[in-house]
Amino acid sequence: MKRDNLSQFALLRAALEKERAKILARLKEIEAVLPGAAVAPAAAPIAVAKAKRKMSAAARARIAAAQRTRWAARKGEGAPKPAPAKPAKRKMSAEGRRNIALAAKARWAKLRAQKAAKAKA
Repeated sequence: MKRDNLSQFALLRAALEKERAKILARLKEIEAVLPGAAVAPAAAPIAVAKAKRKMSAAARARIAAAQRTRWAARKGEGAPKPAPAKPAKRKMSAEGRRNIALAAKARWAKLRAQKAAKAKA
């Protein structure tokens, strides 16, 4: 499929080149008849890149100072507020941990006993 497209484009290009040669020959004939009015071939417009605008250091400093002023006004003038202190982590005593473990073991023992009773019945 790509080869078909490529061959079609090649044929199209060859046809356009022929047409271009005919047009250039015709222009030469016209120039020969009218020597005062030379016709220049149309050139593609050249894109000129715009030069980057540079900002002076003083201008950047003024902009930065103005931005700092705006931020200060927005935040409310004054010293920065200290971060709130995090509450101390709570620790579980060894006795409390032991009580929780004993309660869990008792729950599992009860569950096993219920299953054993069901199996016998």
